[in-house]
Amino acid sequence: METALRDALSARLARYDRLVEIGVGRAPDVAAALAAAGADVTATDVHEFDLPADVAFVEDDVVAASERTDPGPTYRVDAVYALNLPPELHRPARDVARAADADFLFTTLGFDAPSVPVETESVGDETLYVVPADRREPGAESQR
Repeated sequence: METALRDALSARLARYDRLVEIGVGRAPDVAAALAAAGADVTATDVHEFDLPADVAFVEDDVVAASERTDPGPTYRVDAVYALNLPPELHRPARDVARAADADFLFTTLGFDAPSVPVETESVGDETLYVVPADRREPGAESQR
């Protein structure tokens, strides 16, 4: 990831004390920058990856987490975020964040439209999609 983009995303996410990155893969740059700045950061993925020591790791599948009655303690955070999140994971990730009353922030691969209602922000040259914790869609109360 470009240093300028990493710094811009890290600066935007730095307003949160506790975060979880979904689908960290082999790109822990933002998680590492947030942890270095003092945030409590956990990264998840379906496969284990080497991460900096100050970034906790939990092997988990966000789709499975979204189907559990309680996604679990990993997701009890202020913000759930994902970078380059494919459309088929937008809804499960949003549902996990919603269950935790956390904001959900994500980027796409650049050509994908969000598959959930969002607000948008420009962060560097990237579009950051945001679903605030207090955003409720029609009928959302019955979905919880």
